[in-house]
Amino acid sequence: MVRKTGFVRTALAALAATVVLSSTAAQAADAIRIGEINSYTALPAFTEPYRKGWQLALEQINQAGGINGAEVVVISKDDAGKPGDAVTAANELVSRERVDLLMGTFFSHIGLAVADYANQRRIFFMAAEPLTDAMVWQKGNPYTFRLRPSNYMQANMLAEEAAKLPAKRWATVAPNYEYGTSAVAVFKEALSKRRPDIEWVDEQWPPQGKIDAGSVVQALARSQPEAIFNVTFGPDLIKFVREGTTRGLFQNRQVVSLLTGEPEYMDPLGAETPEGWIVTGYPWNKIDSAEHQAFLDAYQAKFNDYPRLGSIVGYATMMSVAEVLKKAGSTDTDALVQAAKGIEVDTPLGHITFRAADHQSTLGAFVGRTAVEDGKGTMVDIEYRDGADYLPPEDEVKALRPAG
Repeated sequence: MVRKTGFVRTALAALAATVVLSSTAAQAADAIRIGEINSYTALPAFTEPYRKGWQLALEQINQAGGINGAEVVVISKDDAGKPGDAVTAANELVSRERVDLLMGTFFSHIGLAVADYANQRRIFFMAAEPLTDAMVWQKGNPYTFRLRPSNYMQANMLAEEAAKLPAKRWATVAPNYEYGTSAVAVFKEALSKRRPDIEWVDEQWPPQGKIDAGSVVQALARSQPEAIFNVTFGPDLIKFVREGTTRGLFQNRQVVSLLTGEPEYMDPLGAETPEGWIVTGYPWNKIDSAEHQAFLDAYQAKFNDYPRLGSIVGYATMMSVAEVLKKAGSTDTDALVQAAKGIEVDTPLGHITFRAADHQSTLGAFVGRTAVEDGKGTMVDIEYRDGADYLPPEDEVKALRPAG
């Protein structure tokens, strides 16, 4: 249950285009300026809680004296879910706003576009959410670091559980862009490695945000799988679940689903949440740790709302940037890059490290099953999986990254 605080603070108004969060004093020339980019209008269910998360962290940082005595300013832009708009926003932040570093992005293809820009302009970039493994491996660069557990990490967490199922015939459904194709590829590899007897009988690739759920469900049913790996999210997930339930697709079939346990995607389903799916997610009201409780209390006091996974990502991204700045003792890009390698950060989900070899953090994820409690979707049988346990050794991933 959401803890009552005794008062309600009005949440900060939505940022339509560009917003500077700072006090008058922060306008001084010595303020640290952070450029933040995300898909606020394209996917508000995740990015609005994400914004609240970094706003809370920013407030706490400045109330504690800023970074090495300097107040922090965040200049935020909306990329509208378009890579071109994201690169334009990044260029405006760097060239016009003179920011010291960049952070943010949600969609994988947008994250890759901003990472490429950061590499070309040689500016530090803390990627918050993009999950594609290319972000830190095949297309990794010296200036880009990533917070969230990647497709490789979360797919291996799920494959570990999927391998225990008796199902041999598997089908997949995923959005047809970088995140979806990457997630399916790594899950298939991870599960087939654990279960060589697996047969892959169908793949469905609906366009992101435009799923024809009836056709997808019908095609999956025709292939007669014993289990399904789902990567759809947001409104597409809702349509897929409703159509699949109506047509009986999920009856007597196991479903393993990436991200579905996150409140952003489960809350809209409510009592329609399918039960028994194996998922990664964020059971915010079932986490028993001092660090999460402190975050939860502060978040609810400020916003009179419960956090979503986006809230955790936004908060941890801002706190990670703050730790890098503190350690660097400078806003010089090379100093930031060196400081970020191997840096340790405390987050609401525990202690994490940004690996020096591939710039990936060891933030983990919760794995469990979906259920309905009091008419709402939730996770049960939850277990937090440490991201460090689902990453290849650092000496191995060096070979995956471009030279330089």
